[in-house]
Amino acid sequence: MRIAELSFLAVDDHLPQRGVMLDMLASLGATKVAVATDGAAALDIVRAPGAPVDIIISDLDMPGMDGMEFIRHLGQAALPVSLILASVLERSLLSSVETMTRAYGVRILGVIEKPVTRAKLEALIKLHVAVVQRKAGLDAALDTGLSAAGPSFTIDEIVAGLGSDEFEPWFQPKVDLATGQMTGAEALARWRHPKLGIVAPFAFISLLENNGLIDMLTWVMLRKAAVFCRQWRAASALDVSVSVNLSIKSLAEPRLAARVAEVVCGEDLDPRHMVLELTESAATTDVGLALENLARLRMKGFGLSIDDYGTGYSSMQQLTRISFTELKIDQSFVTNAARQPSARVILKSSLDMARKLKIASVAEGVETRQDRDLLGRLGCQLAQGFLFARPMETGALLHWNGDLLGARERSL
Repeated sequence: MRIAELSFLAVDDHLPQRGVMLDMLASLGATKVAVATDGAAALDIVRAPGAPVDIIISDLDMPGMDGMEFIRHLGQAALPVSLILASVLERSLLSSVETMTRAYGVRILGVIEKPVTRAKLEALIKLHVAVVQRKAGLDAALDTGLSAAGPSFTIDEIVAGLGSDEFEPWFQPKVDLATGQMTGAEALARWRHPKLGIVAPFAFISLLENNGLIDMLTWVMLRKAAVFCRQWRAASALDVSVSVNLSIKSLAEPRLAARVAEVVCGEDLDPRHMVLELTESAATTDVGLALENLARLRMKGFGLSIDDYGTGYSSMQQLTRISFTELKIDQSFVTNAARQPSARVILKSSLDMARKLKIASVAEGVETRQDRDLLGRLGCQLAQGFLFARPMETGALLHWNGDLLGARERSL
């Protein structure tokens, strides 16, 4: 996809700056560029039939409908456009608007502080191209077997699928940033539907939780993840641990720890090779039972990971209450750290805290080399995300790791 094939909309009430933007876009090869002086005029353009806009470059402080209201309307209309913000406002405010834009569901490529430079503008336009191409590739992959939107299911259909042993773990590697080697894998639920192929977890997780049946899936995931991990280790194929998610609601069951141990040890996997991942709020539902279960699990040798760190209200308190062995930093801080100073401060402080507490740090949602390089400089130990690999079946995981080791040996 070339820049000449893209359609642009420049939204700015300041005539000289609009002129600079138009000249800059023309120098980059853009041939289809519309202009608007405020959000209302811009909305009329993007809503016009037969002339879709690919990229909007918008100021924020404009008379009439300002940039923030314009963004709200874009989100409400669910228009498939990419947005670049260009403004003279202070960086902290721009970061807040960037977060607001994502909350409205608008795809934002980035923020440029005025004066806009050709290099920064070109980099964000190329990011749009990469995002669109990646989405097209993912859509093609989904068409070959992974039901994304797919049909909806009833709870009875999901329970029947569990009863027919149609659910299984797929695995996403955790990679050591210093060595490039895989040290673990997170087990993520998939439904191998007899007619629809592979069904993603959003189609069944919420229904199971809302109907109090999530433990049916938990036991399947624990058992099958333990089996695969034991097989990997027995064959000396992978010297790794496996991570399994525990639902918040499971922690209120008095015998949870004992049953988890029975299931995992019953498959001949040492609990030291399994990490149980919990969301930050997990220990606030029924504090006494939750803490007892988690303490028993640590006593039996299981690792405990605080998942999505940074998104809850009592993160530090949880770290003092529970003997965690791993801290997983939420992907929102990872993906924003390279361009948002506030996100970078939170990321750095989280990594510093994990280091001082002597627990492993894992960055979630790593998608770019820029993310990986920044994490390495900040001292993060482990990472997972699409930059390394998407979730995959156990056979594919073994092949992926073999290719990884082969590439590493060739580079030595």
